[in-house]
Amino acid sequence: MTETSTTNAPGALSGITVLDLSRLLPGPYCSMILADHGARVIAIEDKKQYAADGLFLPTVQRNKAHMSLDLKSDVGREIFFRMVRETDVMIEGFRPGVVRRLGVDYDSVRAVKPDIIYCSITGYGQSGPARDRVGHDVNYLGDAGVLDLIGRPGGPPVIPGVQMADIAGGGLNAAIGILLALFARQRSGQGQYIDISMADGMLAFLPVAQYWQALTGQAPLRGDNMLSHRYACYNTYETADGRYMAVGALENRFWRGLCAALDLAQYADLQYDERRREEIIAAFRAKFLQKPMAAWDDALGRLELCVSGVRTMDEALASSLFRQREMVVAVPRPDGTTETALGVPVKLSQTPGSIRSPAVSFGESTRRVLAEFGYTADQIETFTRQGVI
Repeated sequence: MTETSTTNAPGALSGITVLDLSRLLPGPYCSMILADHGARVIAIEDKKQYAADGLFLPTVQRNKAHMSLDLKSDVGREIFFRMVRETDVMIEGFRPGVVRRLGVDYDSVRAVKPDIIYCSITGYGQSGPARDRVGHDVNYLGDAGVLDLIGRPGGPPVIPGVQMADIAGGGLNAAIGILLALFARQRSGQGQYIDISMADGMLAFLPVAQYWQALTGQAPLRGDNMLSHRYACYNTYETADGRYMAVGALENRFWRGLCAALDLAQYADLQYDERRREEIIAAFRAKFLQKPMAAWDDALGRLELCVSGVRTMDEALASSLFRQREMVVAVPRPDGTTETALGVPVKLSQTPGSIRSPAVSFGESTRRVLAEFGYTADQIETFTRQGVI
């Protein structure tokens, strides 16, 4: 495993300060991206129950400071607005209307910091008929028509094992929006408000499905379209040991090469033949059942065929592919131990991202952050007694 050292190397966002009021996954994932690339991120939460219930996710808390603060109290809001004065970006993930009730909405914050970039991440956005609806990842996938496409033909929709809406629809889109707003502020000097809807983000995942509908006149069916099991060239196949191979031989040259490698050359000219589609898939299924996954991976993986084994998460984390790419790294902790972390996927040559510090625990940085913003030890003790922190 590649070991990363805690370094102060500047990233592309060095000098940018972010206050993150969000919780769970979408907002913290966004602020982790910003922190990985040099931003100073201070995460603020008052939901100590989240930590008690195991809903505090440490794997998105690296490179950050984390503090507890009661924004419902006058003193808590006073502390918050002192911090706002030195902040470039604010992220929040409450339901619409909550930040206004707390007194930390966009208008209130920009009254103190006029050029603030303020990003709200919600399930359904700040406008529209669903703005007040509650939801989780599966609901946003369902409303956007994405979940309907996942699963076996004739079977029920299958929930993905990763949080697509939270990470892509929420966290990644929020990071993109914030970077765009920072770029615009460089030119105009003005901040702005960013409205991120996770359901919007999932609907934006449908360009290929929309094209398929326009091309064929029929909406794509669950598990039965060009990029989802309809043809042998883009499918998954069980192997002799109960594992699976993923075949993505979409282009004809890859398909012909695969047919030759599997001694199934009789199908080379029939890649998208509708009449013999099921026959071809059955032939491929029978062929792949003849060897275990590792043997197929060895025989086909090095050829230009777009074929790979379906790995478990443990296998992926242990693979040389991701370790040499520094996507699985060992991060030193202050106590001398290390933690395994997922690396920084965006590789910049001049201002690379880095993991400068391990994940923080809930509220770990509270006293240090308050001291950095000018509060004395006696004041901090008073805040503790009052339940402000």
